Amino acid sequence: MNRNPAVAGHFYPDSTRELDRLVRLYTRDTGEKIRARGIVVPHAGYVYSGGVAGEVFSSVEIPDRHVIFCPNHTGVGDNAAVMSRGGWRMPWGEVPIDGELAGRLLAASPLLSEDASAHRGEHSLEVQLPFLRRFRETFRFVPVALGRLSFAECRTLGEAVARVVGEEALPVLLTASSDMSHYEPDGLARKKDGMAIDRMLALDPEGLFRVVRSERISMCGVIPATVVLCASLALGATSARLVKYSTSGDVSGDRGQVVGYAGLAFL
Repeated sequence: MNRNPAVAGHFYPDSTRELDRLVRLYTRDTGEKIRARGIVVPHAGYVYSGGVAGEVFSSVEIPDRHVIFCPNHTGVGDNAAVMSRGGWRMPWGEVPIDGELAGRLLAASPLLSEDASAHRGEHSLEVQLPFLRRFRETFRFVPVALGRLSFAECRTLGEAVARVVGEEALPVLLTASSDMSHYEPDGLARKKDGMAIDRMLALDPEGLFRVVRSERISMCGVIPATVVLCASLALGATSARLVKYSTSGDVSGDRGQVVGYAGLAFL
């Protein structure tokens, strides 16, 4: 079971050479890396969000194994959809799914189900893979697309993920793919995003979940971020760091309607 790229040539280049060049433009080599339990990274076209995503991936240790949670923008498939077999074709080749880890996650949480359809047209996880390859030439991952979950379900899923990951001999990085406010004036986007970022920095997943709803913050990956924050806490996270924040207006110069991008690490 192999998935073809959905947004190569659109969100990022479909040429391996050009993709490598662009990813290197948005990343840097540094000797000092953060050992993170979980991270939050944006997923727009690289021209807009690549600087934030690249800085996060440049700053943290990148292991061989990953669980990547993304929102389900298409609305296709189950609410917590996993692919546990095959691989994802990318411009440079195929990235293998970690079937062993996926099987343990499916067994640990009844919320998760096997469903490739939720991933077929979804862009928000795919765009993370070239950044991982920049720092780890070969790696394995479990893709998880999340739809509508309650906070209680997010917490239950996060704790189940933590139990599985905590039993692994090798480190596993948990990633939440999320953009922040969508199509708000720049000042308002920064104000609203700051409320959500403050809850993540406070390691308060329930507060994050609630403030996004009460303040109508159009953070598309709030469910993945809540799950990863719950899992990180269960794995022993004691602090969080805002690595970088920007809006699309920083690139385009148009401050009238922007999308916000935040990169965080849970330590």
